[in-house]
Amino acid sequence: MTHESTAVQLASSSSNATASGGWWRDAVIYQVYVRSFADSDGDGVGDLRGVRSRLPHLARLGVDAVWLTPFYVSPQADGGYDVADYRAVDPLFGDLSDADELVRAAHALGLRVIVDVVPNHTSVEHPWFRAALAGDAEARARYLFRPGRGADGSEPPNDWESIFGGPAWTRVPDGSWYLHLFAPEQPDLNWDHPEVDAEFASVLRFWLDLGVDGFRVDVAHGMVKAPGLPDIGRGAQATLIGTEPLPFFDQDGVHEIHRGWRRLLDSYEGERIGVAEAWAPTSDRLALYVRPDELHQAFNFRFLNCPWDPAAMRTVIDESLAATTSVGAPTTWVLSNHDVVRHVTRYGGGARGLARARAAALLMLALPGSAYLYQGEELGLPEVLDLPPESRRDPAFRRRPPAHPQPDAHPGPRTPRQAAAGAGPQAAVGGGAGAPPGTRPEADGQEGLRDGCRVPIPWCGTEPPYGFGPTGSWLPQPAGWGPLTVAAQTGDPHSTLELYRAALELRRAMPGLGAPEAGTGAAAGTPYRSGMCWLPAPEGVLLFTRPGFACTLNTRPEPVELPAPGRPVLSSAPVETDGRTVRLPPDSCTWWAI
Repeated sequence: MTHESTAVQLASSSSNATASGGWWRDAVIYQVYVRSFADSDGDGVGDLRGVRSRLPHLARLGVDAVWLTPFYVSPQADGGYDVADYRAVDPLFGDLSDADELVRAAHALGLRVIVDVVPNHTSVEHPWFRAALAGDAEARARYLFRPGRGADGSEPPNDWESIFGGPAWTRVPDGSWYLHLFAPEQPDLNWDHPEVDAEFASVLRFWLDLGVDGFRVDVAHGMVKAPGLPDIGRGAQATLIGTEPLPFFDQDGVHEIHRGWRRLLDSYEGERIGVAEAWAPTSDRLALYVRPDELHQAFNFRFLNCPWDPAAMRTVIDESLAATTSVGAPTTWVLSNHDVVRHVTRYGGGARGLARARAAALLMLALPGSAYLYQGEELGLPEVLDLPPESRRDPAFRRRPPAHPQPDAHPGPRTPRQAAAGAGPQAAVGGGAGAPPGTRPEADGQEGLRDGCRVPIPWCGTEPPYGFGPTGSWLPQPAGWGPLTVAAQTGDPHSTLELYRAALELRRAMPGLGAPEAGTGAAAGTPYRSGMCWLPAPEGVLLFTRPGFACTLNTRPEPVELPAPGRPVLSSAPVETDGRTVRLPPDSCTWWAI
């Protein structure tokens, strides 16, 4: 039997999370990078009306919610993550009525809407910071201004480095310095100041009143710094993020902020949620962000950073599930986002990278908890590796050193922000095990750059802009993307788009999939309360079951034969089975009904 997918007529309109409480516990959430999704007015930049026009695609895909990247008023020094007005829509993306209409249209299609909030820093164009530079002492107290070191104050206040490269301090004309953990255009706020806390509570209420269903909290681990802002004592600090304690990230004080936000969210009807973009040195530290009185989810980047290796994958899955279930929270899974090289390319590029990416997607969607998809991954889009320098917009491109960085001496997980800085273990952006020479992104000049994953996605047609908008696009699209458009893939049973649609339909239909209940256990034959249980499998193969369901992943470059776990219902590549044994294709994942 050759089998790639089976049409399923059992899908329901709701997720499987209701029994465990909370729609977010097994939600599939689709990230929209607004400027690259759809352009409604012909200026080459995606906007809110463009997003609204394409919502039917997301409803048909089968996701539960949409996460929108920042669309607030901003000088766009870092793609909108430098906010000048948190209560207004930048004219580049529309106006407040467009945001309101988008939320209403999404709700009408059964989609929830999550928006970004950026509380660690503002733009230099924010009224507070402009007042601070003009000498307003109260405004200055809302940021982290400090005198410099040295006899004349000409040295930065400490040795902290920007995630984007260079010092984390910039000097102003009066001789003082302000902290910016990211770009100089993104000054860090002082969360010890009560007006900062009050302002962001007001901002959250503004958008909750408009109807949004939650917030993705940017740099949720960064708002509180260690008292005294102590030196770190070593360089290459971006390589330490998520691996070692740092005085500017993951301080215990951030949890009181999140508890306050949880109380605010719980005061609204409709199960509004908070999602932490948080990096911590251990899974146990990360789990603190999703305790019952804190945020609902935290991004689990360890899965994204995992190489194409079954032992490493199993370790990450087990440790992630154990940490979050210990506090009664769901685990989240993600393969790509707007800060990292697309996983088709990370897994080796070309046919092999696409095969692995399709398999990884099925593995991710079979795991207990919630999954995040990044726009275009359902099309199998690769990283764009040949963007000309003059088209680059990423601030990391302007601040990166001219030479390639040396291999990192401190291997460990790599954050999206490390990727922007060109720091951290190369394996995180390489092809993983067995990546063909020349396909690692750094080999093509992409190391540390994020524009290649932000190229506008293709909708239809055979040449740019592929239905993205009436004219061109703010980043150039490749000439060969015609076969990857939504229109070209729709109805093709072998396409990546139809694979994702089938997987999300099955995910709703099969009761064994969905959110975990509280519980632990990772040893072979020991189930989580979600019913997930690892079973013995040949070398290079992962096999686990959940109630009525089994999943096999073959990471090897050749087929593997084993007893059939059940009846195949979906596979990332054609599967041959006689009902008793199965021949798993190379670099493939298969779902089974048992």
